[in-house]
Amino acid sequence: TQDLSAIEGVEKIEYMPVIVPTQALTNPFNDPYFDYQWHYHNTAPKDGYVAGADINLLKAWNLETGDESVIVAITDAGVDYKHEDLAGAMWVNEAELNGTPGVDDDNNEYVDDVYGYNFAVPDGSNTMIGTIKPEDHGTHVAGTVGAITNNGKFGAGIAGGNGVKKGVRLMSCQTISGNNGSYIQRAFVYAADNGAVISQNSWSLLNATSTPSYLLDAMDYFTDYAGIDENGNQVGPMAGGVIIFAAGNDNTSQAYPSMYDGVIAVASTGPSGSKASYSNFGNWVDISAPGGENGAQPYGNVYSTIPGNEFGQMSGTSMACPHV
Repeated sequence: TQDLSAIEGVEKIEYMPVIVPTQALTNPFNDPYFDYQWHYHNTAPKDGYVAGADINLLKAWNLETGDESVIVAITDAGVDYKHEDLAGAMWVNEAELNGTPGVDDDNNEYVDDVYGYNFAVPDGSNTMIGTIKPEDHGTHVAGTVGAITNNGKFGAGIAGGNGVKKGVRLMSCQTISGNNGSYIQRAFVYAADNGAVISQNSWSLLNATSTPSYLLDAMDYFTDYAGIDENGNQVGPMAGGVIIFAAGNDNTSQAYPSMYDGVIAVASTGPSGSKASYSNFGNWVDISAPGGENGAQPYGNVYSTIPGNEFGQMSGTSMACPHV
């Protein structure tokens, strides 16, 4: 430019611009129910929706579609590990899968924990159920996180790969099973010790005024030691874990354990982008994500996998949380 500027008669130098089309973003994948998932890409199909009130997933997919080195612990009701959109995304304990039924083949103190473990305890017992029992809530949450994308089936998972590259792996840490109690604290330790680095939690403590110290200790264990071996060496995709919690559905400013500073608390928005009517709120909330709004019909809730090779809608901060 200095050479050109020195030429007599040259008054101004401008560069040729790069021209880009202004066409709308399109989904590059073939999941047939993707258009129902406004929470990924909201084009305002009905009244009450606002275009762009979504998680901007199509742009995000240009950068990353999921990584199988990342294990996400679905601490929730049981995940349907046989669902066609989830089976290939499940974390698998190969030692137990190929071992002897009824035997702790990998000596981790949990018998037959092939896809995770059921930490719920039936009434009148102190023995954990162990066997995962698939339920709607956990399966729906898991599908949002990592249902297999670009496989021509159902909808898409946020980190479900791209049809060639696999997405995140899903570990079912069942802590919700009917009305049974649960050793929830053991689920956090199990997840950290077995390779999970993200803990997804769409639940809260009923009528709680604080979080029990034993549960806080277990959560801190996950935060401090996930992805790290017994010698203090990093063996996972990151050193230490991240815990994500739903803020709760009581339209109030208090909830546990999601108010704990050591977790990421997620509130819920509807297809208009505004706070969902039911969502808890407060300065302890870290981020909001689409969780659905029942009044925005016909598809105003979040769509994801449900047991029995089905696909359906649910709403709540439970549905917002797995987007994060």
